[in-house]
Amino acid sequence: MAQAVQASIGDSEFDRDTAVTPRTPGVYDAELSAGWTILRAVNGGYLLAILGRALAHALPHPDPFTVSAHYLSASQPGPAVIRTETVRTGRTLSTGQASLFQYAEDGTETERIRVLATHGDLDALPDDVRTSATPPRIPPYGKCLGPADGPAPDIAGSSEIMNRLAIRLDPATVGWVVGAPSGKGEMRGWFALADGRDADPLSLLLTVDALPPTSFDLGLKGWTPTIELTTHIRSRPAPGPLRVAITTRNLAGGFLEEDAEVWDSRDRLVAQSRQLARAPR
Repeated sequence: MAQAVQASIGDSEFDRDTAVTPRTPGVYDAELSAGWTILRAVNGGYLLAILGRALAHALPHPDPFTVSAHYLSASQPGPAVIRTETVRTGRTLSTGQASLFQYAEDGTETERIRVLATHGDLDALPDDVRTSATPPRIPPYGKCLGPADGPAPDIAGSSEIMNRLAIRLDPATVGWVVGAPSGKGEMRGWFALADGRDADPLSLLLTVDALPPTSFDLGLKGWTPTIELTTHIRSRPAPGPLRVAITTRNLAGGFLEEDAEVWDSRDRLVAQSRQLARAPR
């Protein structure tokens, strides 16, 4: 078990709601909280964080470096079991897989999500950075828009997750709220957890999938279910709100991609992701 992973859970709602309890070696129980639902389904980034926590327990390295997840069926609030398997361990990296299952009242088991991940130690990485990437141009936090700054979007279903997040969106990407999407397939904004918990590698797995989907900016409303999501964690984030930029360049055949970048308060690119999602029907 990774020494850097603590069994105790802090005061943060995110930590409590992503807690896993060992049942047998490599098997963990979890409770999917209704507080992280959007459009009646449990948010995919929240699920990824739960699986990341289980793998951090199961593998000898604490931090997710790359996580590829396939979403097989919609998760619902309630009990779940996570089964992990160590694929390979090395000096600096270890690889494992994990699946999350839920059960119907008749005992039928359904696999919700399957993950293949490589973990390491972010604190052991060298400081050398050579990049052409630049932080997204987003207005200051106070000039971006939160839920109280305008009419609520007309989207049917639960949005409980928004009560746990402090998201303020770039005004240039919120025309969809008043029926005037830009059509560019862009979403940008500031992200933090509402209870003030600082970001860490596990919460970054939530961050990449927490903003409204770019399909809204394309003029499409409704659930945009994730089919596959790959996330790269590049650095341990500095304290403070994160900047997130998401773009879609191609919607075809009823599917779209979303490319996300997450930047911290020190102007470092701390996470990247690409997901394939089904366009709202």
